[in-house]
Amino acid sequence: MTVIDYVIFGVYLAGVLAMGIYHYRRNTNSEDYYVGGRSMGARHIGLSIVATDVGGGFSIGLGGLGFIMGLAGSWLLFTGLIGAWLAAVLVLPRVKAVDRRFGLMTYPDLLRHRYGERVALVAAVVSGVGYLGFTAGQILAGAKLASATILTVAPWGMSALDFSLLVIAVVTVLYTVLGGLKAVIFTDTIQWSILLVGLIVVAVPVVLWGELGGISELRRTLPPAHFSLGNVSTVQLINWGATIIPIWLIGMTLYQRMYACRDLATAKRAWYLAGLLEWPVMAFLGVFLGMCARVLFPAVEPEMGLPLLISQSLPVGIAGLLAAAYFSAIMSTADSCLMAASGNFVGDILKRRYGQGWRRQTTLRVSQGVTLLVGAGAVLLAGGFTRVLDIILQVYAFMVSGLLAPTVGALFWHQASAAGAMAGLVGGGAVTLSLQAGLWTLPTALQDSGLDPIIFGLAVSVILFVGLSLAFPDQENRLLKEVNNNVRPD
Repeated sequence: MTVIDYVIFGVYLAGVLAMGIYHYRRNTNSEDYYVGGRSMGARHIGLSIVATDVGGGFSIGLGGLGFIMGLAGSWLLFTGLIGAWLAAVLVLPRVKAVDRRFGLMTYPDLLRHRYGERVALVAAVVSGVGYLGFTAGQILAGAKLASATILTVAPWGMSALDFSLLVIAVVTVLYTVLGGLKAVIFTDTIQWSILLVGLIVVAVPVVLWGELGGISELRRTLPPAHFSLGNVSTVQLINWGATIIPIWLIGMTLYQRMYACRDLATAKRAWYLAGLLEWPVMAFLGVFLGMCARVLFPAVEPEMGLPLLISQSLPVGIAGLLAAAYFSAIMSTADSCLMAASGNFVGDILKRRYGQGWRRQTTLRVSQGVTLLVGAGAVLLAGGFTRVLDIILQVYAFMVSGLLAPTVGALFWHQASAAGAMAGLVGGGAVTLSLQAGLWTLPTALQDSGLDPIIFGLAVSVILFVGLSLAFPDQENRLLKEVNNNVRPD
């Protein structure tokens, strides 16, 4: 990269931070900060969903999959298309019906109306811890990108990756503390428009024909399996689907955007748009560039291929712009996850226990302080992983295995009870987490199946949830009553 690229990178990030400062001055309360004043449109929300869900983490991870397995890696984000459209058809009408009535702020708010305070509290802890881990994945993705493009030389005897982790953390946390959801959504729209246009119009043509000399060089160099969509096992597809599709039903960042949409019709358009942008658009762009990176840089660690391609293969100016766009996408995902974790810890735990008399400005300042602490924890966690995709998928598995069954039951099953929800939430998450940590192992036959720990965590969660709901029923189905009374076409 040249001096011009560095200047473009710096100016771009300064503009993003300026957007955060602008909205910092306009945010007057926690509703502005967490749900954007409930007035956002479909295009902004749709692009923001993709930026948050795919983000830099999945972008770098997709490049790594393209490097390793080729076009078949795109199936990872096909799960995003399925999840987005299922949520649009099944979940959005019910959630917006309750939101219209009660003005929900967090994902656990939904469970609170169905199961009560204790279940919502545990869900807030699981969600908050999960998004802390997801933030760590994004910070690691940003550090990998920066260490290969901008921050290649580190001071004080640090490695480039460790120094990049520190810099990314400071910038991300600063922007998040200042911004709020409106700042995130508006910058997401700009960043992803630039990123998509840059990848389609510039990066792919320049790399494919300028650096490689055409598709024939890819075919000559890469294994034939890299060009087959079937180069993936059925077990892998099951693991990806079980891990990623359910996140569209329980993700705090997605619920914040549901509440931010002005009405149901707007929300549905946003979710349909997000699904198409995930697959086929971003899915094939990511893995294809990863394939190109393998030809150009065959000896590097797979997830470093895409950052090296950006820094060394693109024209002067374009490299800096796309590096900034990727970096900003990472930052936007990280700040969304930081806000989600902060919203859980503040809105669902601290404020409900200690802040009944807090003023609006006090709640806002506490939110910013908690965001800072969550960011520090995410940095420490990021240092313990080497692959971005590993940390993202493990965090997804932990959250989904506990939260999915109680959420689906809250929205669709009249016999779901607080006792069943609590058992399913704790039991499913504990099984998945203990398997991931190696605290106990499965029988040999199950280990040899190749199934992810989330499959077994989900199975335990469903069994506990259904069994205890039938054994200990609730007296009143509050959430479903509200849904049935309020669902109507917008």
